Amino acid sequence: MSSTTSANTALVGMRCRTSERSGAAARGVDALVGVIGRQLGMDPRLIGSPQPAHSQGFEADLAASRGCLLEAGGQVEDALAAGALPLLVATDGAISLTTLPTVARIRPDACILWLDAHGSFHTPETTPSGYLGGMALAGACGRWETGFQGSIDPHQVVLCGVRELDDGEREDLEQARVRTIGASLETLVFLQNTLDGAPVYVHLDVDVLDEESMPVSHAVPGGLDEDKLFDLLEAVADSSEVVGVQVTGFEAGEDDDRQALVRAEVIAGVLDPLLP
Repeated sequence: MSSTTSANTALVGMRCRTSERSGAAARGVDALVGVIGRQLGMDPRLIGSPQPAHSQGFEADLAASRGCLLEAGGQVEDALAAGALPLLVATDGAISLTTLPTVARIRPDACILWLDAHGSFHTPETTPSGYLGGMALAGACGRWETGFQGSIDPHQVVLCGVRELDDGEREDLEQARVRTIGASLETLVFLQNTLDGAPVYVHLDVDVLDEESMPVSHAVPGGLDEDKLFDLLEAVADSSEVVGVQVTGFEAGEDDDRQALVRAEVIAGVLDPLLP
């Protein structure tokens, strides 16, 4: 179990754009990192400035966001080298292209727990949309050439709560031997058996929650409710060393600050078992 305190937690808000296609995601970073910071009694470090959201192919996003992505990996490396818990809040999972290989290099004993409604395991050959965030985990696993150094062993990855996979994505996950657990009554037991007490780096995309608990742009029905996700993370923290945490996909609208705050408090509450 992690025994860090707020004094050695590196809370980082990645405000720079990676590949998000909604302005609500950029606003969500500020809202969520602020709530978590108040919960921990610390000021977050904010990286970059929000940029207008737009839609373009993964090649263009990969080139434009290279500095932001390198910074994300650097933040994880600095925290781990200092014996701190990296806690990153970002717009989407594209940061995984650098954060996960960094974890694999410094903590090769750690598993990656990927909590998400989507697999994010597309490649340039299978992606229907060209969305970089939907290719992030596959890129981190070395399934396509990202231009960044390092990769993680796909068998070290545990997908949990995944409910939407395209055919090509599913085939690649099976070939790569990524362990996959859906959202069901047995999710907690299956996850505990799969992790078997190994150290864990947690990726949480908030769309793993049911859309009634956490409305998002690309919701997938049948997600976990907040109490079940809390229990799941509490069990992980009780049985495993938590190496780090990254949270993506939280959205905040332009006009309803109060509702965004309420939803941010839900996420901060769900994360509580992982935080010092």
